[in-house]
Amino acid sequence: MELDVVKDKTEVGSYFVSNYPPFSAWQAGHVTVAKTALETPFAATIKTPVGLYIHIPFCRKRCRFCYFRVYTDKNSTEVEEYLTALSREMALYAECESLAGRDFEFVYFGGGTPSFLSNDQLKRLVDDIAKHWTWERASEVTFECEPGTLKKSKLETIRAIGVTRVSLGVEHFDDEILATNGRAHKSPEILQSYEWAKEVGFQQINIDLIAGMVGDTDKTWKETVAKAINLNPDSVTIYQMEVPHNSNLAVESKTTGSPNPVADWPTKRRWVEYAFREFEQAGYEISSAYTLVKPSEHSAFVYRDAVWHGADMIGTGVASFSHLQGVHYQNLDSWDDYISSLSKGKLPLARALPINNHQQMIREFILQCKLGRLDASYFRDKFGVDVLSEFKDALHGLVNAGLADLTSDQIVLTRQGLLQVDGLLPGFFEASYQSTRYT
Repeated sequence: MELDVVKDKTEVGSYFVSNYPPFSAWQAGHVTVAKTALETPFAATIKTPVGLYIHIPFCRKRCRFCYFRVYTDKNSTEVEEYLTALSREMALYAECESLAGRDFEFVYFGGGTPSFLSNDQLKRLVDDIAKHWTWERASEVTFECEPGTLKKSKLETIRAIGVTRVSLGVEHFDDEILATNGRAHKSPEILQSYEWAKEVGFQQINIDLIAGMVGDTDKTWKETVAKAINLNPDSVTIYQMEVPHNSNLAVESKTTGSPNPVADWPTKRRWVEYAFREFEQAGYEISSAYTLVKPSEHSAFVYRDAVWHGADMIGTGVASFSHLQGVHYQNLDSWDDYISSLSKGKLPLARALPINNHQQMIREFILQCKLGRLDASYFRDKFGVDVLSEFKDALHGLVNAGLADLTSDQIVLTRQGLLQVDGLLPGFFEASYQSTRYT
């Protein structure tokens, strides 16, 4: 395995690794395998937790860096049409043998912008889901919010439907940078929505930041970090800006032939390193390559830790991704196809990929690398594999580059390794996937 250290220039393409094998390997021909997994009773002795992802694909504006399936042009009738389809999808899952008797242990409302929905729409959606499912036993229910879509009454509704963790898509505190990158909100809305969230009383408030947005500088980034620390959130997630193939930034670069204006990787890593140091001095601890938390009884991120340790997850909504009983699959990614499939009473499955035990081990290994510390005993106990031997060459490459340290039974990424972890992960892929396009 070759060491794949991140190049300096931010080029068009996917950088963030969220699954394995790569999405480009998933095929429509494997959908029958996904259907079989859904129809196969779950073996309770395995004790694999299951979670629910609910995709709300609406936004007020499309950010220049966004690569998700989102819509900015849907009217109220179309929004209702989508919510009806989403409710039908949840009802169909209630009939699947693989989910019989299983309670969701974590729930995630993602987008798009879940907070785009009105109070009444949120209540109706959850009431419809509650006819078949409940998340009363879930240890975490996360809800993503765009600050400009919030009022205190909406946050009260979000809390009332059982949300424990609210995540504000702040991204930056400089209004000019927010506007340049296509964000719909301004900094005053961030401050107001955060105060409302505190008053409503969620167990955990997370804020997202992005290092390296178009127009960012040392000065503006340091100011953003200071303002974020001043808010005193329970956790903060810091991403490094990338330019995915289907983002507006990528399209603009291809159309004009000019280089994309995003900061290079060394600069972004330096900015995140600065943020890490500042948050650590303020009492935060590094929880992953992207997340810092204030130590408390509610500082965990259940969704992340469950998925990175092999949990099943049902993804609902247009283009959503799922993993169930050893099979990856994705929903149809066009509005009309998704709505049409559900109107006919069929789950909107588009492509899938069954994975073997070895691939499952690689998947958990690379995702847990993002935590910065892995225990070899976990993989011996669960998969019967000695990862220190299995990945010997790649791990020694990281050690020789100063990106990781090996102890008797642990793999620990250095700070520099953690700051560029996504660029290192393809070195652990199977040879047939190391040179393929990720998405």
